[in-house]
This record gives sequence, C-alpha cells and structure tokens, in this order.
Amino acid sequence: MLGNNHGYIQLARYIVSLSWIYHGFFPKLYHVAPLEKLMTGSAGFSAEVSDLITRSAGVAEIIFGLCLFVFYKHKHLVTLNILALIGLLLAVVVMQPQLLIEAFNPVTTNLPLIALSFIWLKEIKLQNNRYL
Repeated sequence: MLGNNHGYIQLARYIVSLSWIYHGFFPKLYHVAPLEKLMTGSAGFSAEVSDLITRSAGVAEIIFGLCLFVFYKHKHLVTLNILALIGLLLAVVVMQPQLLIEAFNPVTTNLPLIALSFIWLKEIKLQNNRYL
C-alpha cells in the first residue's frame, strides 16, 4: 500500500508540520504554558531568560513547521524532524522525567509524530526511486 499513494505524504505532512506550528504558537507565544516555564526554569535560567528562551523556541518551532509544510519532499528535513523529536523527548527524560507519566505527555505526542515521520520518509524515498 505504501508507495502508490501520495496521500500518505500529505497526511503526515499536515499532521507533523501543524503539530510543530501549534506547539510553537499556543504554549510558547500566545500563552506561555506552566510546563514550558518549568522546563526552561529547571535548566537554571532566570524567569526573564526562561521567557525569552521559551518564546524564541516557539518562533523556531513555527518556522520549522512551515519549512516542513513547504519543503515536505526533502528527506533531510524530515530526518531532522525525527532527530529533533527524539532530542526533545530525551530532554524531558533528563530534565523533567515526572512529565513522562502525565496526561498528554511527550511520549504520547512525540512517538506518534516520529512514527508518521518514518512513514513520510519511506514514501519520499519510494517516490524518489520511481523517478530514477
């Protein structure tokens, strides 16, 4: 089934890129979520620096989500997405492991996005092989 339906790339593209945009905008720019403050605060930064880091991360996540949306056929960008999601999950493991057992935690968010990204990456590779 994979490889003969461009819809898989589109579905993964929308879900993953919009997740980055959503998580960059709402909990980091629109209203800084308490968990975001906890994560940056646990790194030892002052409240002002934590706020700046959180908001900068929000802008970066929105830009990354837009890049994923626009340049969705670039396998290196999708691979970077997978590595970033793994890195963010590991950051939570190291900095705030108690968050891993909360509702709607990074495990239940990142692992499905990573899985979709692997499907997306496989589809990109299959499509590229068809054009060789």
